[in-house]
Amino acid sequence: MFHTMPRRPIAGLCVREVSRPGRKKQGLLSLFANHCSFVTGQRLRRAYQIGELYSNLYSERTRWTLVGNIWRRFQNKQAPVGRLVAALAGVFMWENEKIEDEEITRCGLELRSLDSMKRRNSLPVEEAGEVEAGWESVVEKKEFKVWKRPIPDSHLYEYRVLASYNDVTPRQFFNVQLDTEYRKTWDALVIKLEVVDRDANTGSEVVHWATHFPYPMYSRDYVYVRRYDVDWENNLMILVSRAVAHPRAPETQQFVRVHSYQSKMVIRPHKSFDENGFDYLLTYSDDPQTVFPRYCVSWMVSSGMPDFLDKLHTAALKAKNLEVGIHDYTSRLKPKDAGRQPSPERLAGENAPGPIYA
Repeated sequence: MFHTMPRRPIAGLCVREVSRPGRKKQGLLSLFANHCSFVTGQRLRRAYQIGELYSNLYSERTRWTLVGNIWRRFQNKQAPVGRLVAALAGVFMWENEKIEDEEITRCGLELRSLDSMKRRNSLPVEEAGEVEAGWESVVEKKEFKVWKRPIPDSHLYEYRVLASYNDVTPRQFFNVQLDTEYRKTWDALVIKLEVVDRDANTGSEVVHWATHFPYPMYSRDYVYVRRYDVDWENNLMILVSRAVAHPRAPETQQFVRVHSYQSKMVIRPHKSFDENGFDYLLTYSDDPQTVFPRYCVSWMVSSGMPDFLDKLHTAALKAKNLEVGIHDYTSRLKPKDAGRQPSPERLAGENAPGPIYA
């Protein structure tokens, strides 16, 4: 006759024997977690103390400069890792995304190359644009002309606008291009337009722009870095913009983000920056991420661009007639060779007041 009672203690003993290694592992994991927590807490406290020390020793601007230098050194050693860490930390790397001086210079050379072509072929500058390979005329009006050409290995077009006005000063037109607050009043398509970041070293700005698109398409938004400059020696005003990613303007479901975008504008006065009359060349391309064929997108751009240029011209006229207040962005840009005597035309643009028509 067998009984089962004596087996229970043995079974219990077996369970206890088996569970000891498990409890030992749990104890080790707990000790390790406590150690990590202690070390992390120590390092956080030390980082906070260092931050407090530097905040007492240095000004805010100096602190940001120091942080930027540290990021740049780290990124130079580990470029891919540096970009990833910067993105995760919500830091915008101006050193990588800024518009270089060479881009500004190339933009000015583009207009001058059209002049050279005009002289070689004895053509008006408007017709010289057609001589360049690949450009096809799209719109022709009294004040401006628009061309397009296919972008290689793409379903998109690049557009070029060459325009001339005699009733607005170059400075007024340039400032209207840059004044984001004023554009909200004359461009009904704007949903959102604001500067989200600035670089004190180059004067570059990051702009977040949301705009209506033709029905039934969703609204689009752009995040782009822009830099403007005045070439006093060659009597040119230059504005360059291109798409970037910025942590202060993340993608949302409200808009379709346009990741491919660039724009280059050169303004050349007929006389001086503050006398009526100028020519300007605009080269523009973007990928609006539509499902429409290339010819449909081309038609929308070709029909919408003249309307936009007319509104831009009207906005500049209102600024000229003192109907609105705009900021003078060119007042902060001075000739690099300030010690050399400028020409009368350059002097007229250089000595203009700060905020104009305000």
